[in-house]
Amino acid sequence: MKLLIASDIHGAATWCARLMEAIERHQPDRVVLLGDLLYHGPRNDLPADYAPKQVISMLNGIASNVLAVRGNCEAEVDQMVLDFPCMADYALLADPASGHDLFLTHGHVYGAGKHNSIDRMPKLRPGDALVYGHTHIKVSEEGPSGIWLFNPGSVGIPKDETHSYGIYEDGRFEHVVMEG
Repeated sequence: MKLLIASDIHGAATWCARLMEAIERHQPDRVVLLGDLLYHGPRNDLPADYAPKQVISMLNGIASNVLAVRGNCEAEVDQMVLDFPCMADYALLADPASGHDLFLTHGHVYGAGKHNSIDRMPKLRPGDALVYGHTHIKVSEEGPSGIWLFNPGSVGIPKDETHSYGIYEDGRFEHVVMEG
């Protein structure tokens, strides 16, 4: 199972286009979107390339391959314009090869308590992974009780100055930094 994992696009069309190029290059089995897709949010500056209608078009072009969860900036209107479900607080994805589960969430309802994500861990088994966004900061480390913590960083508004996404393959997570 190969996943491309992205979070926090925030309507940034140029960076979403680079993400679409990465999806084409990697050919993942699924694209996992961890929320905050279209709106920049009241706490963030407006991205220089803010064009949510363009982002809608790009994401709808891959709708059949998307598994998405709701971020703190999603609203009912986002679901009205996107061709894939995006309003669940989490999704659970089993990796048949490893026997572990990936708990996919944004980080504002369930989270690892790192970098301003909520400290509310879901019930997982050792070896499972909590995959979250929200903080715009990359994380890949073992957390409490042997749970792997992975945050792909942010596509549109990174807080660590590097636009990024993640790849999950053969039971391993990897960060990929997009060039500016």
